[in-house]
Amino acid sequence: MLSKKTKYGLKALAYLAAQPDKKPVQISEIAENENISQKFLESILLSLRKTGFLGSKKGKGGGYYLLRTPEEISMTDVMRVLEGPIAMVPCVSLNFYETCDDCPDEHTCSVHKLMLQVRDSALDVYRNNTLKDIIS
Repeated sequence: MLSKKTKYGLKALAYLAAQPDKKPVQISEIAENENISQKFLESILLSLRKTGFLGSKKGKGGGYYLLRTPEEISMTDVMRVLEGPIAMVPCVSLNFYETCDDCPDEHTCSVHKLMLQVRDSALDVYRNNTLKDIIS
């Protein structure tokens, strides 16, 4: 299941991408319009800033803004930052691979085979969508 952190992060990114003037937007405005706790949103936006999706400006007229165009922000990258590994089990992860403690042989494991398909399907969706696609 999608975490609230990821859900709210996607909503905040979409809100910023939909701004016509691309000026910085205050956290309070995003939180109010997207019905997100402001304190929780602060930590999410900080993560997105630290990973290069957002910039921020302090003072009057300050707030958060996208550092890249919506077309350049891949859902694969966003999901990995907010949600962590795409794979549901570590033995099929592309970036966070680990063997499963309870599995003697990945190549004959029925769970491994199924989870490879699930991972590949999810990656296909994420790779074929950008922030622009989800706001269109």
